[in-house]
Amino acid sequence: MAQVSATSTDLIDADPATVLGAVADYEAMRPKILSSHYSGYRVLEGGQGAGTVAEWTLQATKSRSRQVKATVDVAGRTVIEKDANSSMVTNWTVAPAGPGSSVTVKTSWTGAGGIGGFFEKIFAPIGLRRIQAEVLGNLKREVEGTVGLEGTGVDAE
Repeated sequence: MAQVSATSTDLIDADPATVLGAVADYEAMRPKILSSHYSGYRVLEGGQGAGTVAEWTLQATKSRSRQVKATVDVAGRTVIEKDANSSMVTNWTVAPAGPGSSVTVKTSWTGAGGIGGFFEKIFAPIGLRRIQAEVLGNLKREVEGTVGLEGTGVDAE
């Protein structure tokens, strides 16, 4: 059994604290940024950062879905989601990048063995990177759409 992972990064024109706050907001922000690959999303405990427990179904392909029950932790500028139903761990790392931030999402898990594991290691990351890129694009849109509107009386929605 080999480790399988997929990583995607995007730049967001907002300071790291704002972006980290958005990434760690499972109550209001997360439902706005999830792609159509996610269904049944709900927060079971908390909703803001460490201690949050959320669940959802991730439909990676037409025939492959995964029930996720994620427990959230925060370490510095990284939000960590550990799935109680599998070995899957997703790290959302926010770092300064020029006047804004970079956000890197890395999902890893212990893959299957044998020939199935060989194909999983090749093809699963490709599909997951597409999903990650869409979610990061949605995060970028949501965060950049609200930056600079605080205190102006303008509603970003």
